[in-house]
Amino acid sequence: MPIVADLHIHSRFSYACSKEMAVERLAWWAKRKGISLLGTGDFTHPIYLTHLKQTLEPAEKGLFRLRAGERDVRFMLTVEVTNIFRHDGRLRKTHTLIFAPSFSIVERLNSRLADHGKLAMDGRPTLTCSARDLLRIVKDTAPECEVIPAHVWTPWFSVLGSLSGFDSLAECYGDEVRYIRAVETGLSSDPAMNWRLSALDGIALISNSDAHSPRKLAREANVLDCALSYTGVLDALLSRDPTRFLYTIEFFPEEGKYHLDGHRQCQVRFVPAETRHVNGLCPVCSKPLTVGVLHRVTALADRAAGYIPANPIPAKYVIPLEEIIAAALGQKPNTKRVTAAYNALLEQYGTELGILLDVDEEELARATPPRILAGILKTRRGEVQITPGYDGEYGTLALFDDEVGSRHPSLTAPGSRVR
Repeated sequence: MPIVADLHIHSRFSYACSKEMAVERLAWWAKRKGISLLGTGDFTHPIYLTHLKQTLEPAEKGLFRLRAGERDVRFMLTVEVTNIFRHDGRLRKTHTLIFAPSFSIVERLNSRLADHGKLAMDGRPTLTCSARDLLRIVKDTAPECEVIPAHVWTPWFSVLGSLSGFDSLAECYGDEVRYIRAVETGLSSDPAMNWRLSALDGIALISNSDAHSPRKLAREANVLDCALSYTGVLDALLSRDPTRFLYTIEFFPEEGKYHLDGHRQCQVRFVPAETRHVNGLCPVCSKPLTVGVLHRVTALADRAAGYIPANPIPAKYVIPLEEIIAAALGQKPNTKRVTAAYNALLEQYGTELGILLDVDEEELARATPPRILAGILKTRRGEVQITPGYDGEYGTLALFDDEVGSRHPSLTAPGSRVR
């Protein structure tokens, strides 16, 4: 059976995260979502690390499971760290994922990282060393660890972002770039956007939810055919082989909160051409616009939009089931009616991802209310109207013609994406 891996999440010790982000609750939600393997997140935080040691036990080599409770879900030890540093006279801010195969390695690594920041301040600690030095520290301490630039295109905290990043991975990591074998595309971009850069041809493109609450798990994930072990999962993720890395599960990138350019305070949202027309300045307040992911990808790309590489890893796009149900019922997510309909569908069909991606239309129609069924099928076909996100504001989706909402005139429906 394929492994569904969501390897970038946070704990309740990270800023602006739900109190439900503890491994027991995460395992319960992961089972409902259809996730096989979940990152722990935040292994640098001393209190959370103690909690992980108390609640997890070894399973397959390099992976863990709960000592009690939902034992089918596996965990990998993971963390996201922030680096804030100066490079070539410019302030840089990056986020980086680190994967580790054992608690002993985590303890050694935490001891080294504590020299560069206060690990107990936040589940996603801020370090003063450069991204390149972080990579050296990790590889010197534990070569088994994997270092992956997180959400590489977002403006504020990413390697290639418009406001604090670099123009290439090599510019950031120098001769250490050979250790960067994958990047996380992030919610505001998808694999097809990243295919436009030949510099990423040798790099695996992975997708994770970056969840701050359990309900956001698996909004992006990776689906693998591999041995269930730390090395088995990493080998498949890094293989760029569609017989082993079967597909990614993707957020519609237009819904990401940094997809387009803009200035949220002034409610100005622009596509790249409009931003260039105003020389990057907000026409309302004359301050610089936040240049989003689409603009940044276009600026660095050396291929036209629509380029498809040989043997691409496919992508399947989803909207969380509760959001589809809420749209169908004219409700907000997390209301009693939406929760009741969600639970009924899970009881009938098993998991959320199974419902969104796998259960055939005829079987779904047997026990799914017609309007909810229509929403699921529209999502599968990419028949989604999206007002794109910008400057920290998530985009809004509409599945039905009678939904109220504005439409951005420059956006076309994303149904033509490779799947």
